[in-house]
Amino acid sequence: MKKLSCLVIRVMIATFSVLPFSVIYFFSDLLYYFLYYFTGYRERVVRENLRNSFPGKSFSEIKKLERAFYHHFCDILLESMKAFSLSNKDMVERYRVVNPELLDPYYAEGKSVIAVAGHYNNWEWASVAAVLQLKHKPVGFYKPINNRCLDDYIRKNRERNGSIAVPIQNTGEHFQAYKALPSAFMMVADQSPSNISFAHWGMFLNRQTAFLHGPEKHARINDLPVVYVDIQKIKRGYYTVTLSLLAEHPREIREEGITALFRTRLEETIYRQPEFWLWSHRRWKHSFPTERSR
Repeated sequence: MKKLSCLVIRVMIATFSVLPFSVIYFFSDLLYYFLYYFTGYRERVVRENLRNSFPGKSFSEIKKLERAFYHHFCDILLESMKAFSLSNKDMVERYRVVNPELLDPYYAEGKSVIAVAGHYNNWEWASVAAVLQLKHKPVGFYKPINNRCLDDYIRKNRERNGSIAVPIQNTGEHFQAYKALPSAFMMVADQSPSNISFAHWGMFLNRQTAFLHGPEKHARINDLPVVYVDIQKIKRGYYTVTLSLLAEHPREIREEGITALFRTRLEETIYRQPEFWLWSHRRWKHSFPTERSR
């Protein structure tokens, strides 16, 4: 059954990937109407997240943000499929790193870096585009799909230009294996932690929020600079990526300080254009532990 579902999905991806962007966005508009008006996909989650994050906005303003989010969300879904057929030239044109030279001094020293980002704009193209524009070897962490056939298919696409995609399990071993290349360890770090006991807490979008401890932990252990990845949408199918230094010497920053810097920078990014963040994620399913407030 898994092989059959893998085949069906691969055929669908292959079909969509060869379509021109104009047709892709036609289907994206149809998908938007289906998800938003007919199925109400995670509508309750999206609305609750928006209301809690923007308590000063009116109901009509929240609805406007909802619609903009769903439009963008559908674009991202189909753009992810389109990545399977994009040429290197088109990928660089559509997903341009504005200042890759920021990392050059570390590369010259043979030093790896950690690049942290959020689920903001099109994060799926990052691993394919980064290897074409950075001197560092991109190493992306991802959560494997249960369907092994489909997981291999997606991973091979992410690695097609020489980047490395590794399962998030045993993260520490992957740092040891690849940090000498040198590498840019790419970590999407705004998802809700699975192990809440190690979470870093702080105010984010108007409430106490648990953050993954991994990026800060591995930055300290390996003494690697941490860079924030700001992905901005220019128009449909076109993005720019701006890198900025969060922490050059992580061991000199207070505990949880690197996480706080990332949290603040991501919040600023989201407030600038909130419709481009992944509001359908159940981000706040964990409650702030009362003992921490004492």
